[in-house]
Amino acid sequence: MQCTIHVMTASLAQQRLHQVFGYSTFRGEQQAIIEHVTAGGDALVLMPTGGGKSLCYQLPALLRSGVTIVVSPLIALMQNQVEALQQLGVKAAFLNSSLDVEQSRQVTSQLIQGDLEILYVAPERLLLSGFLAQLEQIEMHTGIALFAIDEAHCVSEWGHDFRPEYRKLTALHTQFPNVPRIALTATADAPTRADIVERLSLENARQFVASFDRPNIRYRVTHKLKAREQLEAFLETEHANDAGIVYCLSRKKVEETASWLKERGWDALPYHAGLDAGIRSQNQRRFLREEGVIIVATIAFGMGIDKPNVRFVAHLDLPKSMESYYQETGRAGRDGLPANAWMAYGLGDVVSMRQMLDSGDAPEERKQVERQKLDALLGFCESTACRHQILLRYFGEQHAGNCNQCDNCLNPVDTWDATQAAQMALSAVYRTGQRFGVVHLIDVLLGKANVKVSQFNHQALSVFGVGKHIVSAQWSSVFRQLVAGGYLESDIQAYGGLKLTQAARPVLKGEAEIWLRRDIELAGKAKASLSKAQRSSNAKAAYDGLEDDPMWHALKARRLELAREQAVPPYVIFHDSTLLEILNKRPQDLTEMSRISGVGQAKLDRYGVDFLKVLEIAIYRD
Repeated sequence: MQCTIHVMTASLAQQRLHQVFGYSTFRGEQQAIIEHVTAGGDALVLMPTGGGKSLCYQLPALLRSGVTIVVSPLIALMQNQVEALQQLGVKAAFLNSSLDVEQSRQVTSQLIQGDLEILYVAPERLLLSGFLAQLEQIEMHTGIALFAIDEAHCVSEWGHDFRPEYRKLTALHTQFPNVPRIALTATADAPTRADIVERLSLENARQFVASFDRPNIRYRVTHKLKAREQLEAFLETEHANDAGIVYCLSRKKVEETASWLKERGWDALPYHAGLDAGIRSQNQRRFLREEGVIIVATIAFGMGIDKPNVRFVAHLDLPKSMESYYQETGRAGRDGLPANAWMAYGLGDVVSMRQMLDSGDAPEERKQVERQKLDALLGFCESTACRHQILLRYFGEQHAGNCNQCDNCLNPVDTWDATQAAQMALSAVYRTGQRFGVVHLIDVLLGKANVKVSQFNHQALSVFGVGKHIVSAQWSSVFRQLVAGGYLESDIQAYGGLKLTQAARPVLKGEAEIWLRRDIELAGKAKASLSKAQRSSNAKAAYDGLEDDPMWHALKARRLELAREQAVPPYVIFHDSTLLEILNKRPQDLTEMSRISGVGQAKLDRYGVDFLKVLEIAIYRD
């Protein structure tokens, strides 16, 4: 009997997958998750951004009776998801602070009357006693199909986006013990995962851990020289007409960078928490609903942004952890097409991030965890190994072989025996009193005339000019890698001056060797571009030749018209990947159009004829 139910569930899931969502096959463990949850089991799902997490609760919502309640922390995410579901013919709505009283009343009425299949709600709204009481009535009459807790890492104090209200979501299990729950996240290391299980009482839930690998993303880290110019070179070479996100650490830098890009002819907009709410909303709307817009933002932007055709994510400043980096870069290429993650990184980033951590108000235990997370990211930046491998190892996953997709695999970095240079650098720090920054220390090593030798004791004179055989840029690289490697650290009390750590002792005593990466940009201006052969599999490749293809432009133009008519983002009509398949397969009728990935029955009925006409007109013109 159990086997029969399983087969029926699998068959119905496959049918709905194609009929509603327009896909012929599941990805990874989607099918196993959907069947488990549909059968009434609890689940914890760890799946990378763009891996298809949403389907893992949206499809069970359509297979089980009653309404599915989705807990989501961000308004933007709710609105994006609901717009996309409504396009598929799914009865979906959201309840959050963006709705006025009348709109909230209408949604609540739909919920009570059983007219909704999926409702997105903020945790604060969900936990109101009045709302929980309404849910109890709904459970008694029309039924609750499922509770889906999205962005579940928000429950963990050790995670990168802790939300205290998530801790109270155990109330769902207490009040509704017979309703299955599914918790989902794209980023959670082992401690965070354990915290999610404990805090949400998911000890008996089945855990599904998909690969964290994002093979369509090319990771690249470049030595920061002139960051804006390097960024523009990268954009000009590989993303001239693409949508993307540029992350900066401070609000001031966000606004300055956005203004600079705009002056240079790029369609760039700022986004940070200090902007007027109306401007923030307007800029986010433009980014989501227009083509080729670049958003320059702090980390206030991004979580829950569902735009699938973000072709690049660039960092002009260092993120605070590997989790943050992984999540932020994961906003690129959600449609599965090639995308770039580019970062300019320098010694100043290392010093400023460590100063921010050390000077914060967090308990020492928390600071220690954050230091370890930052150290892991610094190791990623300085490593000569495959970047995909490093990321996966951090999340406890092994990855065999090089990716041939990151900068280190495509342009292997030389290493050099820097033991003697490291001893000179460490000695310069020690003999000048462990109170100077890197610029002054390099001047000392180079014997620059501007250094006042009279300030030093007789010991300091032994390092003055000792490093003249190494150029200033190379010394900067040496100091940066020594800081990243934990041999030097910033001293807050000395206003950012460098001081030795215990790890420096064996190096100074000649008991340990130091091998450092040789930065390829030191000989001149940093190159953002790749060779033609190397670009063959990057973000440009999927679109090669499309800029000159009139049919591609006609398909995009019709999509944009339809999107504007309905005031929704273009990707809600069809993803770029679906348009590319339409372009390549050139369906001749609705039956052939129905076989295109991403064209379910509702979209076929609404848009099939429109896009067939575009193809006919384009073919006629040819």
